[in-house]
Amino acid sequence: MDLTRSVDLSRMLARLTAVARHRWTRRMAGLVSIVVVAGFGAWLGIALGGGVRSPLGPVEVGMAIRPAWTGETVVDAHPFGTLLFDSHDAPIRLRVTLENIDQDQAKSMIEDPRLADRLPQIVEDDLRDGIVDLAVRSTVFALGGALITGLVVFRRVKPALFATLAAAVAIAGTGVTVAATYRPQSLVEPRYTGLLAGAPSLVGSAESIVTRFESYRVQLTKLVSNVSKLYDTVSTLPVYDADPGSIRVLHVSDIHINPIAWNLIGTLVQQFKINVIIDTGDITDHGTKAEDGFVKEIGKFGVPYVWVRGNHDSRGTQRAVGRQKNAVVLDDDVATVAGLRIYGLGDPRFTPDKSVAQNSDPEYLLGYGREHGWEGDEVDVVAVHDPTVGRGFSGRVPIVLAGHAHARSTQILPTGTRLFVQGSTGGAGLRALEHEEPTPVTASVLYFDKETRRLQAWDDITLGGLGQQSVLIQRHVEEDPGRTITSEPTNAPSPTGSLESTATPSGG
Repeated sequence: MDLTRSVDLSRMLARLTAVARHRWTRRMAGLVSIVVVAGFGAWLGIALGGGVRSPLGPVEVGMAIRPAWTGETVVDAHPFGTLLFDSHDAPIRLRVTLENIDQDQAKSMIEDPRLADRLPQIVEDDLRDGIVDLAVRSTVFALGGALITGLVVFRRVKPALFATLAAAVAIAGTGVTVAATYRPQSLVEPRYTGLLAGAPSLVGSAESIVTRFESYRVQLTKLVSNVSKLYDTVSTLPVYDADPGSIRVLHVSDIHINPIAWNLIGTLVQQFKINVIIDTGDITDHGTKAEDGFVKEIGKFGVPYVWVRGNHDSRGTQRAVGRQKNAVVLDDDVATVAGLRIYGLGDPRFTPDKSVAQNSDPEYLLGYGREHGWEGDEVDVVAVHDPTVGRGFSGRVPIVLAGHAHARSTQILPTGTRLFVQGSTGGAGLRALEHEEPTPVTASVLYFDKETRRLQAWDDITLGGLGQQSVLIQRHVEEDPGRTITSEPTNAPSPTGSLESTATPSGG
């Protein structure tokens, strides 16, 4: 009898457990379905009616928000290019599109200093009003979309209202996240894609950003002014008003006899008003006499071309470069060029010469850098080919320029010295064809203060490589231009430091 009751009780408990599990599963499924419907309905509502048009001074823009995996603000200044700002962390993208411009108002603003002085407040007020309108309109359409989608899917009022409530909670949470993670300073470090000719004017002056446009409202005004000027000169190439307070250095490396590099360098020299080019080596592939003719383009740029020997450049290559007009060849030498005191050291190896033993041991290369240097006054820039050699100058100079890795990276060493490694301005030459993806064609414009001769900011320029047409410019601002450079202790270990940006090296 007791056994029978035990069996019945067990069966009853099993049934109750199954029923409870079934109900819990149904409730979870219902909750998930409500959340999914709410998300889809809110997205659909925003997509259909969540955009607004708003003035920003003389410029009329369209603003819209969309769900995105990463938070960002995109300014589409068609046909000149697109600016992307890492402005927040919430999973939405704010897209601003250039719709129209009042040419008369823009011209008056540019020519009349009184209107120009009022522009920052006008832009800030217009932007605030536009953002508020966008937020209200997007919220209304998102909630309406969630409610209507809920009614269509569930065919009942109660779950539709729950879907609307879920959308409201998501919108509120997103708004709080945007407000909490908003970064006004992101406006000083835009990422640009588009026409290379329009980039300097649209991105603006790096020196001005560092010294006069630290406030986001003023930087917005600068952006509006640049767009107005671009449209005012739409029939011609945009003119870049180069900042007189900066020395503009074009850093290139590892051309590897690729003529596309000369085209890029020539364009950058003109568009960015470059004062001096620094090439950190491997201009050739094998250092042969037949390759000497390739370097004759150096004399056509009209600005000093500072060059150090790479491991693919022979002594003959060095002599050939030295014969070119405007060339400044440095090999354990110092030269003052464009106001900067530059020390250069050629690579100790010549890789193509298989008859000579090549010592590429990192400790040897580090020691090679440490045992070389200059006498007399301090220098502003050191140029070498291999970054490992460059680490040997840690603590002796504010910035070291190098190449060799075919991948751009930069880091501040423990002594305060910045090690700046350029990618391949020649897309790694013919060896780019050895990989599935072409090696990007890279160069950087570095802005130095004329008085302190310290790096203030830099623009990383990247082309897609062989067979690609994309152009990307990323602005970076030096956080502490005047930081103290401390000497390394005697018998110091290999310097490390925090890597700020990097890619997989593939140099040779």
